[in-house]
Amino acid sequence: MIDNANDLFRQLRGTVAEFNEASGLGEVTTDSGRRIPFHCISIADGTRTIALGTDVSFVVAFRTKRVEAINLVSL
Repeated sequence: MIDNANDLFRQLRGTVAEFNEASGLGEVTTDSGRRIPFHCISIADGTRTIALGTDVSFVVAFRTKRVEAINLVSL
């Protein structure tokens, strides 16, 4: 989880560590090892699915009572 408020609204890079297509929920592991949850609606290309191990860039934002990765773009 993000423990530094300076990470909010910053563009970061990471790798898709988990993704459950049925629920649309997943997690990205940042380059520094932190895990940040995301929902499939946050995948920028609109596909609603993403493969495990995909390198992505994303923005960290506070949404629906928690910090999430949004605007996920495959690299």
